[in-house]
Amino acid sequence: MHGLAFLVAVVSNPRRLMGSAIVSKDVLMCDDEVHILRAAEFKVARAGYSVRMANDGQEAWEMIEQSLPDLLVTDLQMPRVDGLELVRRIRENELTRSLPILMLTAKGFELDREEMMHRWGVLDVLTKPFSPRELVHLIDEVLGVAPVAAT
Repeated sequence: MHGLAFLVAVVSNPRRLMGSAIVSKDVLMCDDEVHILRAAEFKVARAGYSVRMANDGQEAWEMIEQSLPDLLVTDLQMPRVDGLELVRRIRENELTRSLPILMLTAKGFELDREEMMHRWGVLDVLTKPFSPRELVHLIDEVLGVAPVAAT
């Protein structure tokens, strides 16, 4: 692809090409279950997003303070700082309160979606185990990115 055709392809599809000088959308994923974090990271990165990972809410908060991501995907139950406390900190801080958030929760710890959406501004809640494909679809929706066929 050369010149104008390349430019049209990039402009018409906000998902950035891997390895190009154009930076992709930044997704911060936070979960203390490493296997879930790694599987989700693989699928989300393969979809063209830049992925940063945190093992608990405290680590995620410190990363957010350093560099605000385009989206946070966080688990609810974690050590040190749990997902709800992380969301509370984000919403109470003027610089971070508009950060889009998706929440993950284990089966048996289902959350009241309405309360999470209205009180805390969480966009959606996924119950584990979840489909990584479903997660990518939600991220695409939140970030306004059109789906791209896998190469």
